[in-house]
Amino acid sequence: MNLKEQAARRALGYVRSGMVLGLGTGSTTAFLIDMLGQQLGTGTLRDIVAVPTSEGTASRARAAGIPLSTLAKYGRLDLALDGADEVDPQLNLLKGLGRGLLREKIVAVHADRFVVMVEDSKLVPTLGTRAPLPMEIVPFGAEAQVRWLNTLGCRAEFRLETDGTCAVTDNGNYLAHCWFAEGIANPHGLARTLADRPGIVEHGLFLDLASTVVVAGAQGIRVLERAVSDS
Repeated sequence: MNLKEQAARRALGYVRSGMVLGLGTGSTTAFLIDMLGQQLGTGTLRDIVAVPTSEGTASRARAAGIPLSTLAKYGRLDLALDGADEVDPQLNLLKGLGRGLLREKIVAVHADRFVVMVEDSKLVPTLGTRAPLPMEIVPFGAEAQVRWLNTLGCRAEFRLETDGTCAVTDNGNYLAHCWFAEGIANPHGLARTLADRPGIVEHGLFLDLASTVVVAGAQGIRVLERAVSDS
């Protein structure tokens, strides 16, 4: 069993019968979906309903026999499960290289608990150290947005498909990647700047959202929990 599978198996332990789940997007979540389908098939888990964060996740979940629904019906989710591209010491995340960042964040903020599954190679001292920060941008004026992103101390460019066209999300928007040579010094400040920019639909900074991070490494599994303030 590889590290992604190990992390997914441990995260599956947080699922209980009768839960409404959010299912993320990406290779680690794919392992979890398959395992969840197996447990539903054997009756180990029952009465599970899931809200998918991408068309790819929805397709895999249907194939695994997982009943699907929507946020419109349930509003709140008991648990969301997803992977991440980077995790910093405060359990802030950089996510979205699987191009599902907008729906992933919408699902995460509607969950009572957000459990993230990663390999230990995804742990970084500073977000943006190893992976680019994804941006979802509306097509109108997208080139101008990328030029503006390049003024923020990063190298920004469209993510391209193999045929040279811009990568498009399930929402019909373009994707851009931003590389920060020294990492992102102030993720919260950058998140506020991006949130104020018309045309930037969403960014891949998932700050103060993860409840638990399951980390799989050569020495086994570690579970990191977000510190809860007394105030």
